[in-house]
Amino acid sequence: MDAIVMYPLPVIGHLKSTVELAKLILNNLPSLSIHIIVFKPPYDDGLNAPFINKVSGTIPSIIFHYLPTITLPASFISSIRTPETLTFEEVLLLNNPNLHQALASISENCTIVAFIADFFCYAALSVTAKFNIPTYEFFTSGAACLSLMLYLPTIHKNTTKSLKDMDMDTLFDNIPGMPPVPVKDMPKLLHERDSKIYQYLLDASIQCPRSAGIIINTFEPLEPRAVKAMTDGIAAPDGPLLSLPPLYCIGPLIVSDNRGGNIGGGGEPECLAWLDMQPSQSVVFLCFGSLGRFSVEQLKETAVGLERSGERFLWVVKNPLSEEKPDTGLNLILPEGFLDRTKERGFVLESWAPQVEILNHDSVSGFVTHCGWNSVLEAVCAGVPMLAWPLYAEQRCNRILLVEEMKIALPMAESEDGFVSSAEVEKRIRELMNSEEGNSVRKQIMAMKNEAKKAVSEGGSSSVVLSKLVQSWKLN
Repeated sequence: MDAIVMYPLPVIGHLKSTVELAKLILNNLPSLSIHIIVFKPPYDDGLNAPFINKVSGTIPSIIFHYLPTITLPASFISSIRTPETLTFEEVLLLNNPNLHQALASISENCTIVAFIADFFCYAALSVTAKFNIPTYEFFTSGAACLSLMLYLPTIHKNTTKSLKDMDMDTLFDNIPGMPPVPVKDMPKLLHERDSKIYQYLLDASIQCPRSAGIIINTFEPLEPRAVKAMTDGIAAPDGPLLSLPPLYCIGPLIVSDNRGGNIGGGGEPECLAWLDMQPSQSVVFLCFGSLGRFSVEQLKETAVGLERSGERFLWVVKNPLSEEKPDTGLNLILPEGFLDRTKERGFVLESWAPQVEILNHDSVSGFVTHCGWNSVLEAVCAGVPMLAWPLYAEQRCNRILLVEEMKIALPMAESEDGFVSSAEVEKRIRELMNSEEGNSVRKQIMAMKNEAKKAVSEGGSSSVVLSKLVQSWKLN
């Protein structure tokens, strides 16, 4: 039997995108088996296992393989406190012998026609080369952010100090296919050039063009300038254009039904029944992804802004940042009396929400988001305009793209230390829900919703590209 092997980063957002890609491939090549190799991350948020169990129980053609757990130094584990330090470079490099063994085992019963590695799992390329397997890289974020990563070696050569030591307002205005990006909005993991994770990401950016192809979770009409820039070539550190392997924009890949499988939980959530009782296009939805947590002070400030805005809201609140996690419920985290005062027009959820269903509900008219790429695509496909409040990873770059390039979001302004005031929350939510600026981004994202639908329909850009990809695999 022919097989595809996939190697995702074991973070729920990456894992979900990988499974959606697997399902898409199976729709085109149902005779295949797909093997997804999973390793244990240095920080386990408990979200992966329920999701994997759900997929295993419903799609028998997708088979998961767990690599043996790597023992890491205690000092490394203790350093993992936030999403910004949730790094995998040590684990990925140490896992190569286990990956080799897993591929040897799979190949005893299957012919592996392609290996698809997450962009951040580039270390696998040295293993797959020994098996002579065509290896593709899967970038789970957008084309513009991929362009930034591919341009990183040039930035590295042209700068002599770490980004953290530069003026935060210095602009990188020559990243192909991107608007100018100030230093403060570059991904935090790139700010310290002497760190291990910086070197790992630099190596990933150098290795990516050596793959058989790059699969991107986007669709060309959403990011035409970035796609064209990479098709034309990215500047190499020594000056000439760097020719890239084929680009396959096969998105938007989103979970069509995430009830009980998004970020925990199960059953039919009460929040959907609450939405059924709200007027059409009246609710703003606030949700910040599986890792999005705020301080108690920021939660209180957000609540004040929400209350003063006067808008109906559905708000997903996770436990505050670990160092100040209280032993009490929401009543003592949020301002005194907030839940009672807003119970007629607000609904607060703890920890989890069926995001896709909420965004597609007729009552929802705005989305306050951390700008994670999966959430962005889900909002685009639902036609819901966004208020961009980035927290970590590439999300600050995504905000620039959403606001300035795609014009499908309004920005949330913050202080230098990242704090957002209640006045800003109140102002921006009102602006998103009831203003000319809000109407403008609403019209633009509705147009993009139609483009997304076309892209994955027969004859659409993503559908055509996917066909080219699967046809390139030599099947027995």
